[in-house]
Amino acid sequence: MKKRSLFLAIAFIVSIFLLNACAGDDSSSGDGESGSDGDVGSITLYSPETPDLSKDLARKFEEVHGGEVNVHYAGTNVLVNQMMAEKDNPEADVWYGGGGILPFESAVDKDIITSYIPESAEDWEVVEDGIKMKHQDGYYVGTEMFVLGFSYNTDLVSEQEAPKTWDDLLDPKWEGKIQFPNPAASGTATLMVLSYMMQNGEEEGWDYFQKLADQSNSIPDSGSGPTKGAALGEAHVAVGFDFMTYEHKNNGESVDFVVPEQTPILVNPATLVKDGPNPEGGKKFMDFMLSEDAQQILADWYHIPINSEVDSQTPLSVDNLKENAVDLDIDWVNENYDRIRDEWKSKIE
Repeated sequence: MKKRSLFLAIAFIVSIFLLNACAGDDSSSGDGESGSDGDVGSITLYSPETPDLSKDLARKFEEVHGGEVNVHYAGTNVLVNQMMAEKDNPEADVWYGGGGILPFESAVDKDIITSYIPESAEDWEVVEDGIKMKHQDGYYVGTEMFVLGFSYNTDLVSEQEAPKTWDDLLDPKWEGKIQFPNPAASGTATLMVLSYMMQNGEEEGWDYFQKLADQSNSIPDSGSGPTKGAALGEAHVAVGFDFMTYEHKNNGESVDFVVPEQTPILVNPATLVKDGPNPEGGKKFMDFMLSEDAQQILADWYHIPINSEVDSQTPLSVDNLKENAVDLDIDWVNENYDRIRDEWKSKIE
């Protein structure tokens, strides 16, 4: 009887030990970091993209991987300034989106992002068909494609009449009927200006944009403002990104999009914030952004998915855009980005 009691006592002690060990294995490391058992923890996402889009991505990630994704929305410049201010104690783990690669290129020198490329993108070429797909040192990776082009109001302009090249915008028939965003305030418009100047030189570029300004009836600060103006009939033709037009078109508004013969086509990236509180969770979110789940969400919002397994919801795709892509000298862009924006204020009236 005593032997049995002793056996039961030992068994009880061993079971308590094993339970405590298991509990220790399952515990999270706390402070928002990923736990040792694969728990992704809490992830903070900074994004200037449409808030509902970013929230859709966050919800899908939580559904598939667990954890919690906190979305912080603000304009690209605001987010970059915030990351600079938080440099000694970063609060974000991932930064997604910014109207293309230009702000991410600039962020490398600001030392606010760090290198990470998801496994699914490791074999990508840095530049494919004139389009930079990822940073050469891994500081960002493209998640989707953006095309700079022309939206036009289909009640006011036929498909045949719509401009097909950037020089077509100077046709006298568009006088007082064009809108484009202000390069002093909009990254979308800065891209337009820099691209034209790279191809044609600064002297010809300034002459072109003075004439384009004279053609316009409004130059809004917002990158999406001109497309909205075209959808409302306030402009016949507007400059903007493709997805802006297709969102309006899907809402039943009379607008369509033209891809110019030679135009900037950029990936819109995601990147890992340097010294973020949850780097492992951030990497999982970066991986997720290239998954079919996330790419389908981007496609449903009329962005051009970079994953070939996901169909675009617009007439545009990675394959049918290659011939339209203009080669961008990223080093020249980085060197002249701020100067050109500042000179716009004094040169264009």
